[in-house]
Amino acid sequence: MQLRNNLLTVEVSADGAELQSIKSNVTGHEYLWQGDHAFWNRRSPVLFPIVGKAWDGIVNYGGKKVEIGQHGFARDCRFDPVDNNDESTLSFRLRHNEDTLQLFPFRFELEISYTLIDERITILWKVTNLDTGHEMPFQIGAHPAFYYPSGQFKANDLNGYLAFDRNIDLTYELIEAKGCLGDRKYPLDLDADGMLPITPDLFDRDALVIGDKQLHRVSILSAQKQPYMTVLFTAPVVGLWSKPGAPFICIEPWYGRCDRVGYNGDFADREYTNRIAPGQSWENSYCIILENI
Repeated sequence: MQLRNNLLTVEVSADGAELQSIKSNVTGHEYLWQGDHAFWNRRSPVLFPIVGKAWDGIVNYGGKKVEIGQHGFARDCRFDPVDNNDESTLSFRLRHNEDTLQLFPFRFELEISYTLIDERITILWKVTNLDTGHEMPFQIGAHPAFYYPSGQFKANDLNGYLAFDRNIDLTYELIEAKGCLGDRKYPLDLDADGMLPITPDLFDRDALVIGDKQLHRVSILSAQKQPYMTVLFTAPVVGLWSKPGAPFICIEPWYGRCDRVGYNGDFADREYTNRIAPGQSWENSYCIILENI
């Protein structure tokens, strides 16, 4: 399904309600990674009802232990398109079923909407607890991958820069074991302009996980520090990641995060887990803004 204005054409699939393409109508440039099994075959999966990996792949729901894969199941589900009578918006809906209840024992509805206005794409998540008697814990996150400004990976040179809404005392954490987070925090090594150089070895140790509501804006700039694109969000955690040698970088706003190494507590007590009262809904969004279209 497609959204189009004079600047951009945006495509979204009902499979996973996943963003498939963000293309300039002026230059023909594709901003969104198009997937490649040699590196990573996804483009912008939605992470629900967990973000990241659970320790030993097991989630504990009030004493019921369930094996669940990294980032949950929504990215592999077929969503139903929703007719919202708005030519600038595409909406999709997923509801619990027999399969999801085996992995996540809660009755839910997840609605995802994409709205295109000028050079801005707003992605809205609405999660509803359909149960009338139980609180529902959940996590949700984004995982969009964007081509580097040059469109290619430069093995011996800069691939651009990352700029933030804050550039003082920023710290990140790393995946240490079994896809889970260690306890150590590392300072982000910014240049004199307060930017993070995207060097060829930046993601050699996997994702940079920046939590504690440190950031609400991440921008990609070219190697000449020309603006390329920005992701705006209110999420408390953002992951930065690329596969070494691949020509893309992911900017991932998360309302959730992988377990810490050794965590075996209840899912509801997992760090950055959200809770919805019976019959209530939770909404949040993030924005992708394209530059020099």
